[in-house]
Amino acid sequence: MVSALTFAEAGRSARPLHLVRKDDAARWIETLDGPARAWVESVGFRGAAGEVVLMPGPDGAVAAAAGGLGDEKDRARKRFVAADLRGKLPEGDWSFESSLDGADLEEAALGWLLAGYVFDRFATASPPKARLVAPKGVDAARLERIAAGEALARDLINTPSSHMGPSELEAAARALAEEFGAKIEVIEGEALLEANFPMIHAVGRASPRAPRLIDMRWGDAGPALTLVGKGVCFDTGGLNLKPGTSMGLMKKDMGGAANVLGLARILMAEGAALRLRVLIPAVENAVSGESFRPGDILDSRKGLTVEINNTDAEGRLVLADALALADEETPDLIVSMATLTGAARVAVGPDLAPFYTDHDADAGLLERAAREVRDPVWRLPFWDAYEPMIEPGIADLDNAPSGGFAGSITAALFLRRFVTATPRYMHFDIFGWTPVSKPGRPKGGTGQAIRALHRALPELLG
Repeated sequence: MVSALTFAEAGRSARPLHLVRKDDAARWIETLDGPARAWVESVGFRGAAGEVVLMPGPDGAVAAAAGGLGDEKDRARKRFVAADLRGKLPEGDWSFESSLDGADLEEAALGWLLAGYVFDRFATASPPKARLVAPKGVDAARLERIAAGEALARDLINTPSSHMGPSELEAAARALAEEFGAKIEVIEGEALLEANFPMIHAVGRASPRAPRLIDMRWGDAGPALTLVGKGVCFDTGGLNLKPGTSMGLMKKDMGGAANVLGLARILMAEGAALRLRVLIPAVENAVSGESFRPGDILDSRKGLTVEINNTDAEGRLVLADALALADEETPDLIVSMATLTGAARVAVGPDLAPFYTDHDADAGLLERAAREVRDPVWRLPFWDAYEPMIEPGIADLDNAPSGGFAGSITAALFLRRFVTATPRYMHFDIFGWTPVSKPGRPKGGTGQAIRALHRALPELLG
């Protein structure tokens, strides 16, 4: 619902929404006139996170409202606290009245937009009817672009695999390319072998829905950025079949592709001064007589051979061929995003996006940007001492080292082997899913690290 992801028209009459911190509530109440103060005190408003009080005017109609932002602990634990207020307000236009500024004001305004997201493709769902006039001091158009990019990522992940296979993911990329005048090429099916993408073909060949490599380019000036997103549209685990409880969320295994497309949308919509390339290996890891097998040794585009010890470690295989292609152009920066390992979730849970880079300066820029835009990331190491774990002896690489230790790190080390010419590479092992609804983030697909990257890219590529 696009209207719910944009601000109300500027200049329209809007009722004030007072944003009140818990530790400022008593002082704020004292500033009210007698009837308003008596009303707010009578309902026991204390500025707790998500608390709302509607304030009547002389005619008894709602004339204003107050919303609680909680205390410092609430704001540390809950991103987008102000987003929780939107669904509790009546229809109409509202404007923030508060002392918030800078990053705090931007977070509140963006959270409001993100709270307008609903996934209504298969069932009727209505977004909140309260609208916000963009606060003074924020770049409204930029926040709307970010919200649209986030919504695209959410929509793609939330769509079930029955409606989001490799061809549908290609269609989504083509629609985005058409919207912004990007060029797109797709290599599909047996043509992958002719074009030397053997691992993308091997992973996807068991499905009746043909595997493919989606290659989108936009921009002809500025630094070169290549985004590579894992597009496994459904992952059964292959012959190493997942149990049912683990297969239930596998529609989200193309979350890396969804996130790079969401980020690409933001960058293209703002007319970023860069040469952007997006590579998505789109496959379904299915089971049939054509499935690749444990014990197989696969060739790769890079020339490295890979022993298959688990067909459920397929994401790194398709990414490897795409990364090898990206590396052949030596762009200024390669970024890969993938819902790659359960080990990352065990380590940091669903909220944090682990990332890897060999460049401390790049890590510092990203971490600072992530704090500024409330899009948390956490650096994990390319730990060179673990390199022998991915070297099986009968092939150059092992796709699933035994032992179960450091699974996210060994997966990242595997991917790094395919980026040898480009000096700067960054990898994100994301979850792409919100298990329990939170302010501005309903249960379901979600963007991770794309807002942090968007904020950091001007410096990363500067």
